[in-house]
Parts: sequence; structure tokens; C-alpha cells
Amino acid sequence: MASDRIFGLVVFGVALAYVASALQIQTSFLSDPVGSKVFPIIIGSIAALASLVLLIKPDADPEWPHGATWLHIGIAVAILVAYAYSLKPLGFLIPTAIASGVISYQISPRLQTAVLTGAGLSVGLFAIFKYALGLGLMALPRAMMG
Repeated sequence: MASDRIFGLVVFGVALAYVASALQIQTSFLSDPVGSKVFPIIIGSIAALASLVLLIKPDADPEWPHGATWLHIGIAVAILVAYAYSLKPLGFLIPTAIASGVISYQISPRLQTAVLTGAGLSVGLFAIFKYALGLGLMALPRAMMG
């Protein structure tokens, strides 16, 4: 019970810091409605609300992960950090395919399924973000684009 409250308090603090940093983002008059400022504020607000649920109503007997699960969580976090840093130099498709493929493999260790999941998510998300939402994404590295 105490561990849920401690975790909820930590997440609440991180969510508030995230929203505060999002409020500092300067946007131009040409930005889209759910742009570089509004989207992080929404995400931070949802995280803050979720953490309040943990603070107000913690699990009576929380079950924390053991052993190899922590390793898998660490690998997933490392992959997502590398993904964030690789988007700009490598474009959207390659890092997204690799990150989603590796995480898919961690969930279900079948190579063919992981490769297909990575490729499918990469292309599908690119199409949604680029064409449905109108975001200015680069599909591939600039050097490959000509």
C-alpha cells in the first residue's frame, strides 16, 4: 500500500514538472491546434490524474515485478530513449520499426511476428501522423531522401 502511494507521489511530481516545462514551450501563430504545447500538457495532466488515483486509492496488496522483468523494463526504457534520440537523424520509419520490433519481441519472442509488427507499425503510424494529422515528419534520413 505504501509503495503505491510513494509511486503515485513520484509520478505526480514528474507529471507536474512535465506540464510546467510544456507551458514554457514557445509556439508560433502557424502551429496546429494540438501542437507542441497542448499535447504535452494533455499527457502530463492525464499522468497527474492517474497518480492521484494511486494516492487516493492504493492497491491493498501491490505485486511488484521480480527478476528478469526488471531487465525487460530496463531494455524497453533504453530502447525508447534511443528511439527519441534517433528520430531526428534517422527519420521516422527506421527508428519506429526497430523500437516497435524490439518491444514486440520482448512481449512475444517470435522473430517473424516482431519484424512484421515493427514494419507495420512504422508505416501505419507514419501514414496516420503525416497524412491524417498533417504532422511534418521525415520518413527517412535526409541523406537517403536525395
